[in-house]
Amino acid sequence: MAAPEMSASQVLSAFDRDAPYLFLGAAFFAVGTLSAAFAFLRRRRDSLLLYFSLFAAFYGVRLWVSSTLLGMTVQGSTFYTRLRPAVNYIVLIPAFLFFIALGLPRRFERVVGYAMVGLGALLATATFLFGDSGIYEGINSIAVIVASSFFLIRFIVGGSVERGSPEAADFALIRWGLLIFVAFVVWQNMTQFFPTSLPVLEPFGFAAFLGTLGYVAARKTLRRDQQLQEIQNELEIARRIQQSILPTEFPKSVHFRVAARYVPMTSVAGDFYDFVVADEHQAGLLIADVSGHGVPAALIASMVKLAAASQRALADEPSRFLSGMNSALFGNTQNQFVTAAYVHLNAESQELRYSAAGHPPMLLLRNGGVTEIAENGLMLAAFDFASYSTAVHKLEAGDRIVMYTDGILEASNTAGNFFGHDALHDLLTKTRGLSPAMAADSIISSVRQWSAKQDDDLTVLVCDYMGT
Repeated sequence: MAAPEMSASQVLSAFDRDAPYLFLGAAFFAVGTLSAAFAFLRRRRDSLLLYFSLFAAFYGVRLWVSSTLLGMTVQGSTFYTRLRPAVNYIVLIPAFLFFIALGLPRRFERVVGYAMVGLGALLATATFLFGDSGIYEGINSIAVIVASSFFLIRFIVGGSVERGSPEAADFALIRWGLLIFVAFVVWQNMTQFFPTSLPVLEPFGFAAFLGTLGYVAARKTLRRDQQLQEIQNELEIARRIQQSILPTEFPKSVHFRVAARYVPMTSVAGDFYDFVVADEHQAGLLIADVSGHGVPAALIASMVKLAAASQRALADEPSRFLSGMNSALFGNTQNQFVTAAYVHLNAESQELRYSAAGHPPMLLLRNGGVTEIAENGLMLAAFDFASYSTAVHKLEAGDRIVMYTDGILEASNTAGNFFGHDALHDLLTKTRGLSPAMAADSIISSVRQWSAKQDDDLTVLVCDYMGT
């Protein structure tokens, strides 16, 4: 009866002694697992994060495998007697790969790091094959003391981050964490040659190192959130500025009813429209689409407005109007190009004059049928020698003119099918009895319902000619 009591007492004693290390082991393994999951979910490969996750996870496993409690549970297991020392050597592999990934500019430093990786792999393999040996432990301890001291000097003294920057403060904090951890590592390996009754302190040093990394990560996250908020505020200002350069509505006219709808893919966009001429007898409608998206495209869209304004004197000659815009934009758009279409409507002469630069064809809805009007030259801002021609058509009372950007046609559903010309033609026919504003709303709504997600800016202009 005494033996079971003694065994239970030993188990409880071992648990009390191992409890802090078992807790730390579980925590380190959890940190490593979460880091590995985060590294896997990121789109781009991050070797530093991957090596850190392996380092933390193996360090946690090492604490569990080295516990007295587990040793009592699997007494007599040959595999365990080899696994326990082997894990000590395996940890060297991700540990020094992590140090290397932190940034080692000199070749000698990288050689030391990779030599420790190779040593860890060699000692672990030898232990699994032939069992543990005091020689292996001695080699491991001496190598770790020398290499750890070397890397400690490298990261404590050799930091090259600009002073005064937030990164410098982060790096200084991480260096303190490394100092504590590596100091405990060196001390723990010294006890191989100078035994002591002190408890194992190295895991607490690793916890301090993880703590500094976590604090820096939290601080970086906070800074990133602040930066993102500043960017969002700036984008909102940019959105309002871009909205301000778009005309709100076409002036009241006896002859023309015009509606425009503009739905950017992001806060700011490269689509643009303008009423170059808007009076009782004339309407000059411009629509343009800058290549790309976001802020760069929006900046060029502002340039398109200025280029159009500079050609206002040529508003009744679409081909010359676009040629002048091309001259104004060429060489100033950082290799981005612009497609555009411009139509001039004259109620007195009952004439439609149209020209385009690489833009989807204008649509003319007349007597229930849809006709495409295409008079395309080269895109704007791409070639200084580009020239344009003008298509002239007679206007009839009841004509509806529709101009749009390619985001309308190229909106795709979950199957990858485009909205396309045919669907747009059918939609124009179905909505011919609606006002220009309601027809424009219907077009935008139909396209957005069709598309799985908005991959491009959407802009449409609808103009009705009421007759003389």
